Amino acid sequence: MVFKIIFLHLIEDTCSLTKPAQATVATDWKKKLTPEQFYVTREKGTEPPFSGIYLNNTESGIYYCVCCNAPLFSSEKKYNSGTGWPSFTEAYGACGRDESNTNIMRRPDNSLGSTRTEVICKQCDAHLGHVFDDGPTPSGQRFCINSLSLNFKPGSGQ
Repeated sequence: MVFKIIFLHLIEDTCSLTKPAQATVATDWKKKLTPEQFYVTREKGTEPPFSGIYLNNTESGIYYCVCCNAPLFSSEKKYNSGTGWPSFTEAYGACGRDESNTNIMRRPDNSLGSTRTEVICKQCDAHLGHVFDDGPTPSGQRFCINSLSLNFKPGSGQ
């Protein structure tokens, strides 16, 4: 009898999220994140330019998702784009343009009346920022990422 109840509970958990369940998830994120981090990562906000804690960080290490701790970017691929946000030429684990071994995904974003490419965390759907095709060679990419969506851990950066 206990097995049947547990099994039914597991089946119910695999169904799509209802509005009350989504509200619970949002409440959980609000408990874990600061209001600013919640705004950027869960509501697709943007921190003001030149305000982020990691904009001028030059330490070696890895940048992780502030929501789920997935590794996202290496300091070895960080550069100063002059745009006001931490910028990277590629995601951690990328091999050229092959991002299959990374923790990022790209999505079209038409929210400001122009087409951009949003960058989100593959593990938890956190909004990280945007990627543009005006970066330095060899990748030609500029990942423009909100500091509020990141945690930095010093180390080798590889």
